[in-house]
Amino acid sequence: MRDERLLDGRVVIVTGGGRGIGRAHCLELAAHGAIVMVNDLGVGVRGEAGADSPADEVVAEIVEKGGTAIADGSSVTDWNAVSGLVARAVDQFGRLDGVVNNAGILRDATITSLTEADWDAVIDVHLKGTFALTKHACDYWRSESKAGRPVAGRIVNTTSGTGLAGNVGQAAYGAAKAAIANLTLTTAMEGTRYGVTANAISPVASTRMTAGTGLAAAADGGFDPFDPGNSSPVVAWLLSAASGWLTGRILRVDGNSVLPVEPWSVRPGHAGRPGQRVDAAELDAAMRVVLGTAPAGLAGLRLR
Repeated sequence: MRDERLLDGRVVIVTGGGRGIGRAHCLELAAHGAIVMVNDLGVGVRGEAGADSPADEVVAEIVEKGGTAIADGSSVTDWNAVSGLVARAVDQFGRLDGVVNNAGILRDATITSLTEADWDAVIDVHLKGTFALTKHACDYWRSESKAGRPVAGRIVNTTSGTGLAGNVGQAAYGAAKAAIANLTLTTAMEGTRYGVTANAISPVASTRMTAGTGLAAAADGGFDPFDPGNSSPVVAWLLSAASGWLTGRILRVDGNSVLPVEPWSVRPGHAGRPGQRVDAAELDAAMRVVLGTAPAGLAGLRLR
């Protein structure tokens, strides 16, 4: 455990905490003194059932290092189970201070190949799972606030570059991640009255979910810009009391850089004649001037 700890005694739930980025978060938070509930079903990348128990392994590693953690195998898609997850934290440790919505699966396919079942599975885990834990945690914090008890609730969600800019073959994943970014903003607006902040990270990392994408490994002993743990210090800070001034922000963590991401913004465009609707016949020429460059995800594509 480290000397300067940001999270002493704070109780935090991390979903998808058994592997990859989630595992790194759990270890980092425990090193900062947090009591960590490691939630993980142990499923494969596509959500298929697995035989191992990664949450138990992470808990064992934390305990061996002198920390406190417990494992949980609830599915984030099960509304009642997630409610029980929050209740278990409060019953066992007397409080809940933060949640990290990290659980996710991949079922990549182009729009014409994507099945309803795959769409539903991805949306359920990423979006419904994020909302379920957010909802039940906020219910607890609201009741605490109304009872006159001080609240410093922290929510950290996980979005991605695909959710913010799109990517071929990731319609379901990108839609879920874009929705999570918006959910973060809405939660921040609503949660502030109860002492709750909500922020999101967009981590750049090499995990089993990014296998085959060509992310280069670091030279032996060198800093790895794609290490799954690079975003974990940011998560620790966002969960701490020190970050209470920040809410409703999305932070891209790329290597050792932390970059604020601005929501979609409105820029100068075409204005019709005063007092009239725009003319459809004029729009093609006008919008070619306004939109002379393609969005990042469309760069290099021929637009007709």
